Amino acid sequence: MSGGVGPSGDILLKEEEPKHDQQQPQHQPLPPEAQQKAHIRRGIFSFQQLNALAVAVVLSASGMVAVEDFAFVIFSFFYMYFMSKVAFPTLHPSNNHQVFDDKNRLLRVYSFVGVVVGLILPVAYIFEGILEGDKEGIKAATPHVFLLASQYFLEGVAISARFSSPMQMLVLVVYNSTRIFALMEWVRCEVSKVEQEFHGSSRRLYMGTVLAVVNLVYWGFNLFGFLLPFYLPTAFKRYYSEGKNVKD
Repeated sequence: MSGGVGPSGDILLKEEEPKHDQQQPQHQPLPPEAQQKAHIRRGIFSFQQLNALAVAVVLSASGMVAVEDFAFVIFSFFYMYFMSKVAFPTLHPSNNHQVFDDKNRLLRVYSFVGVVVGLILPVAYIFEGILEGDKEGIKAATPHVFLLASQYFLEGVAISARFSSPMQMLVLVVYNSTRIFALMEWVRCEVSKVEQEFHGSSRRLYMGTVLAVVNLVYWGFNLFGFLLPFYLPTAFKRYYSEGKNVKD
């Protein structure tokens, strides 16, 4: 859902075009090996993914992340590489594109809303909680933020390493499913503040509840309304159709 390449790849291609033109006729396309090398020269991680990595590192260094959440991210990182070699290897790197086109405006807006609602606003909520001393709110919101930041970074790893479409899909589905439980706990914590005596401001109590519920609705729809019914079948269909083409 996130990720992309910078304009540096296009600049390199333009600089190298005269050299290829001297060796080959202009109407003859570059060989697949040259196209693959040119694609690898592009940016590895997007600015958004590097920011997500910074958020995950800061939360981990501050001691806010639970041991089980940190262990899950480390395990999933190595398990992702294992599955990419054993279960769903890349069949044809030059044809291994993302499942959905990043140029789709509706998809870009949808992804941007997810970044704002799921990452930017909760990070601001956590830092405000540090100022107001809302330890329960920080503890409840941190697992979701840490897992989402780790997910964004691993998406970049999967794309830059040219993993197969099922592997890119599994990163999204596994992390989204895990975060649903973290979000349910966050909502439960915010609702319990209303029943108990909360020493913070009423504005923070209201905003925390709304933010937790909105995230649960958004990411619940993302999992059950987009990833499972649309993304997953499309990813597997593309993967196995490429497998048939390779065999032929």
